[in-house]
Amino acid sequence: MELRLLATFEKVAAVLSFTRAAAELGYAQSSVTGQIRSLETSLGTELFERLGSRIRLTEAGERLLPYARRMAELAEEARTAVAGAGEPAGTIAVGTMESLTSYRLPPLLEYLRHRYPRVRLALRPTLGDATRQALRQGTYDVGFLMERETAHEGLESEVLHREPLVLVGAPGHRLAGRTGLTAADVAGTPLVGTEPGCAYRDLFEEALAPWEPEFLEFGTIEASKRAVAAGLGTALLPRVAVAGELASGALVELAWKAPFTLFTQLAWRRGKRLPAHVRLFVEQARRLARE
Repeated sequence: MELRLLATFEKVAAVLSFTRAAAELGYAQSSVTGQIRSLETSLGTELFERLGSRIRLTEAGERLLPYARRMAELAEEARTAVAGAGEPAGTIAVGTMESLTSYRLPPLLEYLRHRYPRVRLALRPTLGDATRQALRQGTYDVGFLMERETAHEGLESEVLHREPLVLVGAPGHRLAGRTGLTAADVAGTPLVGTEPGCAYRDLFEEALAPWEPEFLEFGTIEASKRAVAAGLGTALLPRVAVAGELASGALVELAWKAPFTLFTQLAWRRGKRLPAHVRLFVEQARRLARE
C-alpha cells in the first residue's frame, strides 16, 4: 500500500467528502476518486459506501482507518528523525474558538510566526463537540477547548488556564451596584448570548433554566459586547474578553458569580505521535500559559 493512497484515504475518511478532501489536499476530485479506487482494488474490498451525494466508511474502511493514521504518523516521525535538528516545519490544523483566538492566542501566534516561520497554522473555528469529533477523526492536529470537564473520551488534554467568567451590563444598569444577586435576579433581566453550543452560554442558560430565560442571540463575543454596552441586556462572558471594556468603563461587572468553572485546555487524539512541529506548538502553549 502506498503512503500517498493511505493519506488520501485518511483525509476522505476525516471529511467524508471527495470534493472537500480534494480541495484540502490540492488535488482534482478525479484524482482523489482514482486513488481511493486504486486502494480498494489493492485491498480487494470497498472502503466507502456511496449514498447518493454522501459517503460513509464501510466496516473494512473503519478497520483500515487506525492503521492509516499510524502509518502516516510513523512516516512523519521518520521524516523528522532523518531531518535531525533542522528547523521545525509543517502545517498544524488547530481547532479553536473566538474567545481564545482573539484574546488568548495572539502571543502564541506571533511567537511562532517570527521564531518558526516554516510552521504554518490553519485555525479552524469550531465549538466543543465539533472540535472533539474533529480531533478523534484526525481532521485537526490539536484543539483548544473551554469546558467544565477536563477528561474527554479518546483524547489527551491538558489544562492551560482556569477561565474566569463575569456577568456584565451597561453602566447604569439597574443591577449595577447591587450585591448578592441571585439567579432569579439575573433571569429577570434581558439577556444577551453568544451562539448555542458555546460552553459558557449553554451552562449559563442551564443555571437559569428554572426561570425560563430568553436570550437575544448575537452570535459573536464582539457583537454581544456591543449589544450589552447599548443597554440591550446582560451577558456572561470570559473575563479576558471584556477586560478592556471593564477598564474603560464601557461595561460594568455585576455581582453574580457563575455556579460553574470552565478550563481552557489543549487536546489531541489519544495515542497520536505528535510530529516535532506539533510538539513545539504544544510546548509553547504550555509556556505562555505559565507566564
